[in-house]
Amino acid sequence: MSARDQHLLAIRPIISSIRISDNMSKDERFQNITLRPIIKLQNDLFIEVFRNYIKKHKNVFYELTLERRQHYIDNAIHKDIKFRNSLKGMVIGQFTTNEYSIYIENSSALNKRMMNIVIQRLQSNIQLFETPEMLKAV
Repeated sequence: MSARDQHLLAIRPIISSIRISDNMSKDERFQNITLRPIIKLQNDLFIEVFRNYIKKHKNVFYELTLERRQHYIDNAIHKDIKFRNSLKGMVIGQFTTNEYSIYIENSSALNKRMMNIVIQRLQSNIQLFETPEMLKAV
């Protein structure tokens, strides 16, 4: 294992709630061992990237109801291919060389899992996307 791979693995958070079993599919195992820790590690970056996305799209997000904001996040990642590819790159760039080899075997299904986790993470942090003015009003 290269020094790069060792460093990448060393900085990943440990998610104690993850359980690995023998009857898991290869994709589910990859999701739990690789994707979830990387996405958790990159969480602050994803939040800043989405704040920038909101700004670039004329702050329309701030005019929406909570339910519509949830949909906006989902839609942004599913429909905006450039944005989705940027998010994927932030995850894939954290793969070890071995993980990348596993990823390319079934990248389509793993991309779907990856983006669903990112969507869930952004939606669960939706309160972080309030404007400073809105937070003062509360």
